Amino acid sequence: MPNFAIIGAGAMGSAVAKRLVDHGATVLTYLEGRSEKTIARAAATGMVPVGSEDLAKAELILSIVPPAEAISVAGLVAEISSRVRSPPPFIDLNAISPKTMQALAARFEGCGVDVLDGAIIGGPPVPGRPGPTIYISGDTAGRSRLLVDCGLTVRRLDGPLGAASALKMCYAGINKGFTGLGAAMLLAASRSGAAESLKAELTDSLPDFERKLSKSIPDMYPKAYRWIAEMQEIADFLGEDDPAATIFRGMAGVFSKLAEDVEGSHALVRQLDDILAPRETGA
Repeated sequence: MPNFAIIGAGAMGSAVAKRLVDHGATVLTYLEGRSEKTIARAAATGMVPVGSEDLAKAELILSIVPPAEAISVAGLVAEISSRVRSPPPFIDLNAISPKTMQALAARFEGCGVDVLDGAIIGGPPVPGRPGPTIYISGDTAGRSRLLVDCGLTVRRLDGPLGAASALKMCYAGINKGFTGLGAAMLLAASRSGAAESLKAELTDSLPDFERKLSKSIPDMYPKAYRWIAEMQEIADFLGEDDPAATIFRGMAGVFSKLAEDVEGSHALVRQLDDILAPRETGA
C-alpha cells in the first residue's frame, strides 16, 4: 500500500489520515512546533511523525492546514523537494483563492514537483460513512487515484490549476457565509430585544433555515478563527470590482469577533445559544 504524507493534523487532516490508515496506507506527518493536543490527535489516528526531509519519501504530499498557513507549508515542501531527485506530487487541499493557488504553485518552480489544486467539501471523514468529496484540478496524470484506492471520494475537474480552489470559494461563500450572516443577525436581534420574535418567525416561516442555523452556528464556534482567513480569500477571489467582496471582508470581521469571544468571555456564544435553544411548546 502507498505511503502518504499529510501536513496538518487538525480535525480534517487527522480524519483524512485515519481513513487512509484504515485502508492499509502509511501516513507520515511533520509535527515540529505543534501543540500537545495536535501531537496526541495525530498519534490517535495512526499518523507517523517524521522529520521534514522524510516527507519526500511519500508518494503524495497533502497540505490540509488553515488558509493562512498554505503558502508557508508550500514553501517548506518546495525546499525539501529541491533536494530530492524525484520528489512526490504535492496537493494543496486548503480553502484558498485561485490567485493564492497560483502564488503557491510558483514556490515550486524549478523543483520538478507536480503541483495539484484541491478542495475538500464536506466534514471530516467518519468511519462507516461516505465523504467528504475531494475535488482536484490539474491532475492530468491521474496522481489522485491513489487516494481513491485508499477510501477517499475524489472528483477530478477538467479545468486548469485553480479550478478546484474556485469551486471551494464559491461553495464556502454560500455555506459558511450563510452561517456568518445568521450569527450576525441573531446577535443583532439579541441586542435589540427582538430575539424571541425572530426565533419564532424563523421557526414558522423558514424552518429549514432555523434548523440549519441551529446546527451550523454551534459547530462554527471552534472553527471561527480558521474562517477569518477563508473569508478574506473569498473576498480576494471576488475582486475589488465586485461589491460582494465587501460582504466577505465583513464576514471575516464577524468570525474574528466570534473567535475572540470563544477564547474569552463566551458572552456572544451564550447569546447565540440562548436564541437557538429549542423552545418548549405549550400543552
